[in-house]
Amino acid sequence: MPGAFGIDTSNYTTSTAVYRDGRVLQEKRLLPVSGGAVGLRQSDAVFGHVKALGELTESLFLQVPGGFSAVGVSDRPRNVEGSYMPCFLAGAAAARTLAAACGKPLYRFSHQEGHLAAALFGSGRLDLIGKRFLAFHLSGGTTECLLAEDFPFGRLTLVSATNDLNAGQVIDRVGRLMGLSFPAGRELDALSLRSAKEEFAKPAFRDGNPCLSGLENQCRKKIQSGAAPEDVARYLLLSVLDAVDRMAGKAAAETGCEEIVFAGGVTSNTLLRERLSKTYGASFAPAVFSCDNAAGIAVLAALKNGEAPFKA
Repeated sequence: MPGAFGIDTSNYTTSTAVYRDGRVLQEKRLLPVSGGAVGLRQSDAVFGHVKALGELTESLFLQVPGGFSAVGVSDRPRNVEGSYMPCFLAGAAAARTLAAACGKPLYRFSHQEGHLAAALFGSGRLDLIGKRFLAFHLSGGTTECLLAEDFPFGRLTLVSATNDLNAGQVIDRVGRLMGLSFPAGRELDALSLRSAKEEFAKPAFRDGNPCLSGLENQCRKKIQSGAAPEDVARYLLLSVLDAVDRMAGKAAAETGCEEIVFAGGVTSNTLLRERLSKTYGASFAPAVFSCDNAAGIAVLAALKNGEAPFKA
């Protein structure tokens, strides 16, 4: 079976992947962000993707001989009205050209669907395809709990979401205050594991949704007062954990769902993974399938194309 080729061009990562015979091979590259910045202008992201896509695609093709049977691409952030970011145009154009030139079907998905599919694949939970489960998408651009029904053919219904900053945003902003590189998640994770303190803030909730923006000011005060970097990092991540934990508990009670899957770059965090796995038996993918990637897009393209192991 030739397999399916996937492309994802998010705001921070250019990614290509092939799903074949139950395995994923991918090539990806972080877009360059200038020192001190906590994001990219869309024009810079598009330019970065255009420069990287050709090289990554060529490299992947050399590693996966035999071609492919379908092309998948993320062409929008989420499956909601008006969801749009220019950075996805670069991947969509490349995928459309590739599919037309090779005479292969093209399947379009949202970036969020790709994250959820990558989490299912990476955590060994492809058995949840077509079933009902709670899905968390935690990243720099999204902090949402969704009810997935018959994924990816059915509905994704929003259960709760942040009222202001996303989890990844507050993590990167505090990382900047501490002089860390962008994105700051990995360094903050490592720092937090050097502290044994259990102090954290309980983010406010409004209409059942968390408000995370206050964490930036609270961490700033700790930094200014001379708190150790590892203690600030642990305080921040435990506070984010508290908000996500409360979202999960509320969603599980309201929907009756026992299966919870976590997707997105923030879910690479050690404290979140360990404690939410213990509390809810939640499924987490390895970090390589948690951060932005095209793996889930390739898996979804294979699924839509009726390839093994998805055939009845």
